[in-house]
Amino acid sequence: MGKDRKGVAVTKQREWIGARFREKLILGLLVSLSLTFGSPLIEVYASINQKEQLIPILGITMDKKHAGTMAFLVLTFEDRQDQGGLAVHFRTTPGRFSPMAQTSVEQAIRRAAQSLHLSTDSWTVTLSVPYVGLTVYGDSLSAMVGLSVIALAQGKVVPSDRVITGTITPEGHIGRVGSVSLKVSAAHGTQLNRVIVPDEQDPTDRDWQTPFLMHVYPVESVFKAYNALTEDDSRP
Repeated sequence: MGKDRKGVAVTKQREWIGARFREKLILGLLVSLSLTFGSPLIEVYASINQKEQLIPILGITMDKKHAGTMAFLVLTFEDRQDQGGLAVHFRTTPGRFSPMAQTSVEQAIRRAAQSLHLSTDSWTVTLSVPYVGLTVYGDSLSAMVGLSVIALAQGKVVPSDRVITGTITPEGHIGRVGSVSLKVSAAHGTQLNRVIVPDEQDPTDRDWQTPFLMHVYPVESVFKAYNALTEDDSRP
């Protein structure tokens, strides 16, 4: 099963590469090389005015079986010269975001920035789903998007082997979401080996065990979640 999930992750990244514009092919080449040689994924394309990153998200399928799934989003961040306010754009092709997903993502960006005492007034964020016909539902992606935006705004990047599932509350906590065990299972066998989850468990979730060689970090606050996503493991 682990090999099958890894194959799905590789296939999804290759689909994304084929969908990008010609000037972005350098990003696709870096992704392809990193998968081929097993090196850490190089996920940031930087231009003079903006930064672009391929970020993973965890979710569940919409069929009756409700299996865990992992996909990627394309996140573009720009720090403008003006102070006209946060602008968040959701592309409608190749895939799209549900209204709930859009609302939760914008809230997460604002709440994460507020928790870490950052101004969003000069930020432009653009998100796209790089799979034809796919709609991203729900709000469990919002913490991952919000904290990835914070990292790019501060000149950092979330390493490619890390992901978080959860929301961000107005108080700056990581809000609980359902089906955490299915989402962790979906991450198992891909290049993801650190999964950050809400400290508070959804009452509908049953007890579950962490898969072998997976690192699951329950966190309560935006501050702790951000550190878990971005900290440098190479430091002594």
